[in-house]
Amino acid sequence: MYEIDEVREAREIDEKYRQLIKLCNDENPLSTEDEDMIFRAFSIARKAHSNVRRKSGEPYIFHPLEVAIIAVSEIGVGPVGVECALLHDVVEDTDITLDELRSVFGDRVARIIDGLTKISVFDMQIQSIQAENFKKILLAMVDDVYVIFLKLSDRLHNMRTLDSMESTKQLAISSETQFLYIPLAHRLGLYSIKSELEDLCMKYTNPQEYFRIKDLIESSEVDRDRYIDEVSRPLRDVLDARGFKYTMSGRVKSIFSIWNKMVRKGVPFNEVYDVFAIRIILDVPVEVEKEECWRVFSIITSMYRINPERTRDWITTPKANGYESLHTTVMGHGGKYLEIQIRSKRMDEIAEKGMAAHFLYKENHPEEEIHNDIVENWLHQIRENLDNSDKNALDFVEDFKQSLYTKEIYVFTPKGKMITLPSGASVLDFAFAIHTNLGLSSMGAKVNSKVVPNNYRLRSGAQVQILSSKKVQPTEEWLSYVITTHAKIEIRKNLREQKKLYKDEGEKKLRAILTSLMKKDSPGNIDKIKKYFNLDDDLDLYYKIARNEIGKEEVEHSLQNEKSPWLMLLSPFKSLFGGTDKPADNALTTDTPLKEQYQYDFGNILLDAKYGNLKPEPATCCNPVPGDDVIGFVEDDRIVVHRTNCRAAIEEMATHKNRIVKAKWRKGEAVSFLAAIQITAMDRRGLLQDLTRVISEEMDLNIRGITIEGSEGVGKGLIMVYVSNLDDLNNLMQKLQAVDGIENVKRI
Repeated sequence: MYEIDEVREAREIDEKYRQLIKLCNDENPLSTEDEDMIFRAFSIARKAHSNVRRKSGEPYIFHPLEVAIIAVSEIGVGPVGVECALLHDVVEDTDITLDELRSVFGDRVARIIDGLTKISVFDMQIQSIQAENFKKILLAMVDDVYVIFLKLSDRLHNMRTLDSMESTKQLAISSETQFLYIPLAHRLGLYSIKSELEDLCMKYTNPQEYFRIKDLIESSEVDRDRYIDEVSRPLRDVLDARGFKYTMSGRVKSIFSIWNKMVRKGVPFNEVYDVFAIRIILDVPVEVEKEECWRVFSIITSMYRINPERTRDWITTPKANGYESLHTTVMGHGGKYLEIQIRSKRMDEIAEKGMAAHFLYKENHPEEEIHNDIVENWLHQIRENLDNSDKNALDFVEDFKQSLYTKEIYVFTPKGKMITLPSGASVLDFAFAIHTNLGLSSMGAKVNSKVVPNNYRLRSGAQVQILSSKKVQPTEEWLSYVITTHAKIEIRKNLREQKKLYKDEGEKKLRAILTSLMKKDSPGNIDKIKKYFNLDDDLDLYYKIARNEIGKEEVEHSLQNEKSPWLMLLSPFKSLFGGTDKPADNALTTDTPLKEQYQYDFGNILLDAKYGNLKPEPATCCNPVPGDDVIGFVEDDRIVVHRTNCRAAIEEMATHKNRIVKAKWRKGEAVSFLAAIQITAMDRRGLLQDLTRVISEEMDLNIRGITIEGSEGVGKGLIMVYVSNLDDLNNLMQKLQAVDGIENVKRI
């Protein structure tokens, strides 16, 4: 319980402000004018938020102060960013207007704060207010990247203080963070912010695993520190003897990263060999930093056995966000692996602050010509996508999110120019990256002197020469060849121009078909036909009719059945594809006491009493069982209950907060729930018999099905079994793991 003491709070606010100013001066000494403007912003925010408290009970002004501190310490923003951080909530939450801020702080500050201000839910009828808000942020970001720097700082502090929120809010905010902000921090290279956000999200969406791994890390701290010291001490001695100027530190992998590797690799905690790492930061001139990093790497390889498959060279070829570092994994004492990272001070600055370091350097040194501005290039791609996108906000955000985690490949033109493309890019993507006209006329390429088609997927290091012809025209199939936004946009533009040539013919044919069917040529009927065939606009319809892809019989059927068969099959899953929101009055009232909220009882699921007329059903994508942390979503006339760490649930919470329904398991009589377990084993005679004995005899559980396939001595299988609760499931998995030959057991 927070204890209000206004005298103490006033002192803490002043101390927090002094801390902020010190951080600013440590980063880049403030001018008198800058310090005056920051103080003015602080004073306005303090007065505007006076008498307002956060859910935790503390004065609201603590929040903008903490956001400003994060923005300076984690990202390195300048005075303008600090002013905006302090003022970022005043327009949204107080009577102060943008025009008033503009008159005091200027256009740039007002523009950034406008980009950070949420859209009102009364502004429009929209599918997802979260998606619209995020699209607004992106529109503002392409004009000033400070918008996203401050939004990430704001989100990090909100996540740090999420304990005071009601549980459904915790899940919704965590899911939105996982869905949108973590990928964005990853793409910007803000790895420290990304890692902390991942851990905080896991704390609320998967608390059991979070605290289990947290305890394992803490319990192994003494042994870990001793091991790092054993490895680093002889390395320090050699580096000191060779005269290197450096700093060396140990770091522990984040909780989420450890858990993710355990799940992905199917290994227990003690087999995650890069739980901890040593980082060596060299203090050397820029002109010799690469060769000095390689000198240190050479010393390490002479002292320890390295794992070649775990060596990464991002010095020769930096990541798309500018990250430069040399990583290798060595085997230390006792056969344990340890990751070692080598970089210069300049590289470390970029590694910690990512694209922000490039942007802020350019802002602070406008006199220098930057030939390869990775921030501006990235923003240009987003700007192009926004300008040419006809998708709704939900679809746009989904596409944007997918692009953030894409890995890069590096390919070369015949003259040796390097082109960076997303992993999985094709010859056609490469052609459009060179020039739009070359892409539109591409008929294939020579890749390392071998002729390949347009859909050939490129690999890093390839040399590509595009083969073109003026007779070539893009087809619909080309869209399946490309993954880059620019290529998709240009292909769609060209296809649209082609389709316009068929508009009059198609319109005339459709009118004749409707007349023969004694139907009106009305907008309503045309909309029914488009909906049936899942077409975006009239032009697509006229094109298909003109090309005889849709005839009289298909039109007649579409007017009798408004939904196409495949759309009807997908209808139970429409929430995953951005279905229409339920009215806002279906949202859970967070002020209702917990005891009163859990009144409606159906089977083993307890829901808010408001939803007593809806039937709860377990989601088939994650098959929750009693003991799992669960959450419900309103879907038509039912409540679909998911595990809170289910990917589909996270996406739903991130984009449709008003569908969330608090749910939990009721203690009571045992009911069976279907669970899925995946196993990997050494293939041997009698394995299936041993598995069924454990399940049926030792655990007394009913089996729905077992499938095991063996190849080259390794068997992989799926077990579908009915359990009463999470404890039963965990006990079963432990017993299966103990069966002779079983390598890995995991729930899916």
